[in-house]
Amino acid sequence: MLDFAVCPASKRRDAKDAQSTFHNPHSSYILRSAFQNFFYSFKGFSMPFSKLGLSDQLVQGILATGYTAPTEIQTRAIPLAVAGRDIIGCAQTGTGKTAAFVLPLLNHLSKHVPHHGTRRVKALVLTPTRELAQQVDDFVTSYGRFTQLQSIAVFGGVNMDNQIKRLRRGVDVVIATPGRLIDHLNRKTIDLSHVEVLVLDEADRMFDMGFINDVRLIVGRVPAKRQTLLFSATMSKEVRALVASIQHNPELIEVGEQQRPVEAIRQQFFTVEQDLKLKLLLYILKNETMDSVLVFSRTKHGADKISRRLEKNGLKSVAIHANRTQAQRQRALAGFKQGQFNVLVATDIAARGIDVEGISHVINYDTPAFAEDYLHRIGRTGRATLSGDAITFVSGQERKYLKSIEYFVGKRYELKRYPGFDYAREEAPVHAVTAEGAEAKAPSPHRHERHTARPRPSTKRRPENRGQRDRQSYRPGKKREDRRTSTESPAAPAKKDNDWRKLIEEGKSQREGFRKRLKKLFKRG
Repeated sequence: MLDFAVCPASKRRDAKDAQSTFHNPHSSYILRSAFQNFFYSFKGFSMPFSKLGLSDQLVQGILATGYTAPTEIQTRAIPLAVAGRDIIGCAQTGTGKTAAFVLPLLNHLSKHVPHHGTRRVKALVLTPTRELAQQVDDFVTSYGRFTQLQSIAVFGGVNMDNQIKRLRRGVDVVIATPGRLIDHLNRKTIDLSHVEVLVLDEADRMFDMGFINDVRLIVGRVPAKRQTLLFSATMSKEVRALVASIQHNPELIEVGEQQRPVEAIRQQFFTVEQDLKLKLLLYILKNETMDSVLVFSRTKHGADKISRRLEKNGLKSVAIHANRTQAQRQRALAGFKQGQFNVLVATDIAARGIDVEGISHVINYDTPAFAEDYLHRIGRTGRATLSGDAITFVSGQERKYLKSIEYFVGKRYELKRYPGFDYAREEAPVHAVTAEGAEAKAPSPHRHERHTARPRPSTKRRPENRGQRDRQSYRPGKKREDRRTSTESPAAPAKKDNDWRKLIEEGKSQREGFRKRLKKLFKRG
């Protein structure tokens, strides 16, 4: 077995079984890489990038970025991807998933870099958010600095004409969000008929954001003969169904416990009602040492409100969400990375593509309704081997979300009050407000000062109003002018009864006459 693992199958002419087993020319390389992985892990050393089958140009680019050893998912995924296998990568946030597909993608394309003629799109990476697309493009540019490959990030919120010009000049790798890519497909400004490698990053988030139909439409425009790499933090039923429809015999790679938070993160849950959350957030930020803080809000309006309140209290804060333009979001992220802002307030969707090293604390201002979102949130701190803290505010109405998180993670968390925080309401009691208002109110004037003297009403009988006069003087057939000038005195009760009887009788006779006329009309018709 070890002989087969080390020696290529094509050289084993005397072993028919070996030829039938290793029909793929890369199969022996896969076994050899697996043996090397076992050897290095057994010895307690990390395998270097040079042993993963990557080109010298890529290894040089990796070392130039400061990385010396791959992570676990990179060690396991890269050899399979280099061999051309379809891959499902399932790992926690911050474990190096991006490099696990960027490096084999660049390794494949670097072997066929066009020196003359127009470049064609050979690799397509789909991401759910703009920030994530920009992050992947930065990785491609950084790792492929010595490969002469060209890439572009295609997403909404920026000028589309500039993207069209870049695409017409020719690129090798396109990193795009589904919405903007479909816009280019409809305009016929991009051609996907030559794509050889398709990557779906954060596939679970694609479903959460409603992009699944767009993804299926895009996959239909890509050649069926391709390599497909899919990476996701969680493996739901929807993701598995997508895998079955777009991948061929994929290799599943799971790193660590699936759907479990990073163990290096200290998680704390504090009970606080909704109207006291801002007060508690300010208390924590002012009384604890926090280098860089990422605060999650459930809504865009809430993110703006939190950021304004923090700025008002002397804290350097900035908000990022879907309503901000792409330029505003990029400036906010750049300022947070450079230390201009100590606190970044974000929504779940906007923070999906945030990749900032050194985040010391993640604060869930609103308890996430879904346990998967909780794992994505706290995964922004404690990346790689660093430790981090995650604080979650839980109101009375949000305790049901905490139970779902505990069930999802398989662990019970202690819900406690924050030590030293005054849980009293900021507003004063009702009786205190009433007393203060009574003291500040001017003394009430005397009765004769409040109202001016009014003449007493006359004892004479008031004249009847016009409506009463008209009803009393009404007679069928009598003209309005005559009724107005009628000088009859008010009728006695007995006379009024006689008048009403006459009116009723006249009305009956009129109705009978109307019926007869209708009958005649129908007969004529």
